[in-house]
Amino acid sequence: MDLTDRPRRLRTDGIRPLVSETTLDATDLVAPVFVDATTDERVPIESMPGHERVPISEAAERVAEIRETGVEAVIVFGIPESKDAEGSRAYAEDGVVQEAVRRITAETDAYVITDVCLCEYTDHGHCGVLESHAEDDPTLTVENDPTLDLLTMTAVSHAAAGADMVAPSSMTDGMVGAIREGLDDAGYSDVPIMSYAAKYESAFYGPFRDAADGAPAFGDRRHYQMDPANAREAMREVALDVEQGADVLMVKPGLPYLDIVRAIRETWDHPVAAYNVSGEYAMLHAAAEKGWLDLDAVAHESLLSIKRAGADLIITYFAERVAEQLSSGR
Repeated sequence: MDLTDRPRRLRTDGIRPLVSETTLDATDLVAPVFVDATTDERVPIESMPGHERVPISEAAERVAEIRETGVEAVIVFGIPESKDAEGSRAYAEDGVVQEAVRRITAETDAYVITDVCLCEYTDHGHCGVLESHAEDDPTLTVENDPTLDLLTMTAVSHAAAGADMVAPSSMTDGMVGAIREGLDDAGYSDVPIMSYAAKYESAFYGPFRDAADGAPAFGDRRHYQMDPANAREAMREVALDVEQGADVLMVKPGLPYLDIVRAIRETWDHPVAAYNVSGEYAMLHAAAEKGWLDLDAVAHESLLSIKRAGADLIITYFAERVAEQLSSGR
């Protein structure tokens, strides 16, 4: 055979790492932290092996543990001590996230991102103010514009507590613009917004809803989260968030939506984030527990694929494990 092009020449041990097109680093990763105002001790999350809810008193300690692995950023989720129809503990000055952020920023050098939503704080589990009779009428769910006021109050309260970045996740129309205006008016013009710009109504969120106690009490979130069948709609959603002032554009979930990550990367020059969600994490753990997969190998390959698709940063429950793997050269 007279082959002029032999790709295998570049796959030998000496040259293979030199021509690798994508690299993964601990600084690409963001670790989720669940802070629970209802407990005085760490509580394991059964559907997410290796993860826990931590009390407010241990929030900074938990983040310090993450920092030791080389991961520099965390995203904080809160479980409040009480809930009501409008999620008032989400924007309370002494709320669980606000108190945790104060401790984390005072005691660590982590970059602190906060999730801005109401689902963990409402007694109905939806991401905003309910329309009248929503519980009895499947065509109704969340009132859009009144919800914007509460999201803005929440984001401003997080910034006041010391959050470095806020991340609105409710898929409420106009949320980025409302929060940007609220932050600027309150004197927090330097606090960036990472928008959950393309967030799908996904079946991969199940374990997270156990972790954050945020499952809907009735119905589902199809009226505000995106249809998994739609790609063009994602580009429209992202364009609106860019226009309203989003600084970072997120896709959630990650692995089932790599086409969306790639499309956003090729269309905008903003940083792109992807959320490697709880279901993606749990299914790999379940397969590894059966002996069907090498957990370290598939965790690394999963995150590498998200990076290769175009993500600049990845929120993942594998953050600590993969960071330690990278630092050890495994």
